[in-house]
Amino acid sequence: MFVLIQNARVFAPEDRGRQDVLICNEQIVEIAPHIDFQWNRDEFQVIDAEGKYLVPGFIDQHVHIIGGGGEDGFASLIREIQMTDCVKAGVTSVVGLLGTDHHAKSVAALVAKTKALKEQGMSAWCLTGSYVYPSNTLTGTVAGDIAFIDEIIGVKVAISDHRSSNISAEELARMATEARTAGLLAHKAGYVHMHTGHGKKGYTDVVRILHETDLPVWQFRPTHFDLSYPGAEEFVAMGGYADFTTGTDTAATAQRLYDSMQRMRREQMTLSSDSNGSFPQWSEDGKLIGMGIGSMVTLYDTIRHLITDHHVNIGDALSLITINPAQALQLYPRKGCIQKDADADIVLLDQDLKIDTVLALGKTVVRNGCLCVGNYYDYQ
Repeated sequence: MFVLIQNARVFAPEDRGRQDVLICNEQIVEIAPHIDFQWNRDEFQVIDAEGKYLVPGFIDQHVHIIGGGGEDGFASLIREIQMTDCVKAGVTSVVGLLGTDHHAKSVAALVAKTKALKEQGMSAWCLTGSYVYPSNTLTGTVAGDIAFIDEIIGVKVAISDHRSSNISAEELARMATEARTAGLLAHKAGYVHMHTGHGKKGYTDVVRILHETDLPVWQFRPTHFDLSYPGAEEFVAMGGYADFTTGTDTAATAQRLYDSMQRMRREQMTLSSDSNGSFPQWSEDGKLIGMGIGSMVTLYDTIRHLITDHHVNIGDALSLITINPAQALQLYPRKGCIQKDADADIVLLDQDLKIDTVLALGKTVVRNGCLCVGNYYDYQ
């Protein structure tokens, strides 16, 4: 199957000007100012992208694909995400994970859902572990999960949070070493993805590990990042990746991202939605006083605010959800860019920067703002 996208302004994510993009099956095979290509009409689709921006498909690296929640009883557990939820938001690649829900939900169910999303035509990976330590796993060890289960690319744990296991610096260092060696064996990132709460330690244990061991800084990936937390400035100065969370107020998050861009390298910054996870609100004495739910639509909405409200270059803003996470997850240049031999994960934006068309692995899944695909039971 061939798809020819004509007359688009390409942000790869850097601005490449007006280009045509030719796709064969799941890959980009040519990018040029003009591509003259003819093929059997039944196996050839032409998309006229005149007046539109062509950008890489978005990567959301923190998604509760089987639902999070549970802080307010079993009734507060959140539903699974659907493939159509992702592609409507321009997201063509996800990394799924568990949270506080490790009693009601399992790594096995997480891997199964990851496989299901892949069967439906998008790209998906997941993390072993959850908030707790020792980590809950599928094979019995973190290293075994990363080494032998294709979908698992790292491990999740919680730090500096009253819901965590209060993992020590020594235990965190051993987990990182286990993940690193397994990742080397399996050609994966093998990283430690750390939910970071508002606790007193912040990132100080991570900084201590980096000073006292030979582990590389990129082995540790704090999410829900905040530069005001203890140790945050030093972690960033050491070159660490910082994953920010969109939250529910995307304009406010865009402001915080813009402010952070003035204090750290853009290449160190990534953005994720925490979609289908819970957003609990706690009183000062640790009592639950409210609950919210993360939504994937906030991912690109935050980027759009960066562009329109703060006049950040389109390519620079998009890098937070394209090339930066792709490089951090060791998926680049297959993901996160528009170039020859990359996967054909593509989003077309209209002049108002709204999502118009989405291709996942070369298949058109959204066209003119409308879904072209459905979930498994939508057709039953």
